[in-house]
Amino acid sequence: MPNIPRDLFPDSTLFLLRDGYAFVQQRRRRYQSDIFQTRIMLEKAICIGGAEAAKLFYNPELFIRNGAVPWRIQKTLQGIGGVQGLDGDVHKQRKALFMSVMTPEAIGLLMQHLARQWQIAILRWLKKDRITLFEEAQEIFCRAACAWADVPMYEADASRAEDLGAMVDGFGGIGPRYWRARQARLRSEEWICGLIKQVRRRPPTQQPTILESFAWYREPNGRQLETRVAAVEVLNLLRPITAIATYVTFAALALHSYPDCRRALLEKGDEYLEWFVQEVRRFYPFTPFVGARVRAPFEWKGYRFEPGTLVILDVYGTNHDPQLWEEPEVFRPERFRNWSGSAFDLIPQGGGDHFTGHRCAGEWITIAAMKQAVDTLVRTIVYEVPQQDLSFSLSRIPTRPRSGFVMSGVMAAN
Repeated sequence: MPNIPRDLFPDSTLFLLRDGYAFVQQRRRRYQSDIFQTRIMLEKAICIGGAEAAKLFYNPELFIRNGAVPWRIQKTLQGIGGVQGLDGDVHKQRKALFMSVMTPEAIGLLMQHLARQWQIAILRWLKKDRITLFEEAQEIFCRAACAWADVPMYEADASRAEDLGAMVDGFGGIGPRYWRARQARLRSEEWICGLIKQVRRRPPTQQPTILESFAWYREPNGRQLETRVAAVEVLNLLRPITAIATYVTFAALALHSYPDCRRALLEKGDEYLEWFVQEVRRFYPFTPFVGARVRAPFEWKGYRFEPGTLVILDVYGTNHDPQLWEEPEVFRPERFRNWSGSAFDLIPQGGGDHFTGHRCAGEWITIAAMKQAVDTLVRTIVYEVPQQDLSFSLSRIPTRPRSGFVMSGVMAAN
């Protein structure tokens, strides 16, 4: 049995911090292999990438998530006790709770809330010389998500969106950025814990809201979720929806960088809009990689995987894999004209099955919300893009355009 190719250095933690999104991708190219071994924080880790690797990684018989996510990410991005770290029947039942609010009707209601928030924001923009789209979009998505979930958010509660954004922004950071995320997580959990307690003081309703569904949810053993875990799961709805602001900002960058796409969106309608949104999700960096641990021993491509081993899937590199995507570093929405719809080549929000696996429950929301946002940017308003720093760094996790995409002279389209 061959040995897995090894990284050159005894520990690659500093190189991961330096290379960010490209860390696994660069080494896959260096070793001309979809698998290699390294050490992260002195722990052995096997890194894999590509569609076959994604199919392997999302096999629940081979991998577990418990113990795979570092504490610093749980204490910022995901929260402790949430669905992302569960396995087996407990995960399936908890995931079913999330999928129960991902019906076409529920998503349609969220889109109505979003449309209203876009209208409110645009009226505000008309009175300003310039706005920063990333910050505005965070507010739009946070307020719409809260209204959808029946989570009270008042006009003066702008800090709620900032906190949800900070939880995302800080999970890959060190120093002040990380500690801002920790504090944002604590404030947000306290906020939702208070609402969960209020709900539980009242009798259950026959048609529960999303907040009530999470407050009254019971585990397979019949026990009600601890208040803080229930709050974590509510935030696991609100936070990812707020994070769609990053994709919207990248979509605006694509419209600015590729004017032909804007013209095509005006001329070709819904089909091209679908291609454009998928290409934004493929091309621009969002999730760098994800981790799991080997459940039971197995072999893959002649290599041995031992129980408990940390395995890292290259998400960004798979979305840019030349074996899967022709000219992957070129932004080309038309590539999705004949896309098969595989669950393992386009994986910006995970791969596999939405209902039984660890693929993001909110992926359908992301796509629908991005379509609405792009249509708004193309058809509802006109604006100018002043001189600014629109670059983004692959070393920064998570990343976004440095300026946040500043827009000036916003006016209603004719």
